[in-house]
Amino acid sequence: MFGLQRGTRPQGVRISGQTRRRTVDSFPIDFDRSHALAIEKLDLLILKTLGLGPLHGYGIGQRIEQMSGGVFKLTLGALYPALQRLERSGLVTAEWSVSDNNRRARYYTLTAAGRRRLTVQQKAWERTAAAMLRVLKSQ
Repeated sequence: MFGLQRGTRPQGVRISGQTRRRTVDSFPIDFDRSHALAIEKLDLLILKTLGLGPLHGYGIGQRIEQMSGGVFKLTLGALYPALQRLERSGLVTAEWSVSDNNRRARYYTLTAAGRRRLTVQQKAWERTAAAMLRVLKSQ
């Protein structure tokens, strides 16, 4: 799910001269553009991030990684096509501006239609996640 980049077994990780086994929870989830399910959820993550305020593309990826505690890592090859798709759909707008480090960057903003879509998709995802938890925790 979400373009998981995991081996069949946890890999050993060298930390300060010792090798530790990684648990399944410690692997980051990499999004890439080849997984259909990831596209819908990636759009939701981008819309939610832009719901907090306008950001440039790289900043969106960084904020998602930060909010997920490092679990979600977006590749630029997945992020920018998603932003273009959302812009074509009228869910976000983009304009060129100057970034904090005085570089030209394209800033993305959520539109009214994007806010409505975010609300609908977030409710649907919350319902799906709650149902999954009920199933997984059932005895």
